[in-house]
Amino acid sequence: MRLFAAVLPPEAVADELAAELDALKRLPGAEALRWTGREGWHFTLAFYGEVEDEAVVPELSARLERAAGRAAPFALALHRGGQFGRGRALWIGADGDLAALRLLAERAEAAGRKAGVDMGEHRRYKAHLTVARSRSEVDVRPYVGALGGFTGRAWTVGELALVRSNLPRGGVPGEQPRYEVVGRWGLGGAG
Repeated sequence: MRLFAAVLPPEAVADELAAELDALKRLPGAEALRWTGREGWHFTLAFYGEVEDEAVVPELSARLERAAGRAAPFALALHRGGQFGRGRALWIGADGDLAALRLLAERAEAAGRKAGVDMGEHRRYKAHLTVARSRSEVDVRPYVGALGGFTGRAWTVGELALVRSNLPRGGVPGEQPRYEVVGRWGLGGAG
């Protein structure tokens, strides 16, 4: 199963983001992008990839629970936008206690390594929530510019989630992955 650890925005924040994206989707060229649905909005903390060994999942879950218990709740807000890969991914960034978010990401990555997941090379964490993708290069500068003044409402991050990603298998153009939360752990504040 394909797994990742994430922070999920609450419903009110997702509503606000949906309204912001509705305006972007009216810009010229928006049809060249595959816009993610709200069920796919998340800040990935650590990507575990295909975890074939069913025995790893309970160990990973236990380690994520401990990581969450050692983290205090913290403030976060959606903020501005950016791109990866010359327009292959359009994302919304974050504002708030980014140090706490980064620490939670490091702990989620460490949980994977200690549980025996091949995490590959460590990369510095970049907080982003992907809102659109493209298979080819797209000039997303108008969208990034439109998001330049965007700051969403702040919320208190209070949990860490383990999410299963079910990739599309139907061959339907534009089909999106389906996400299923397989575990949630409240942040405990033990530092």
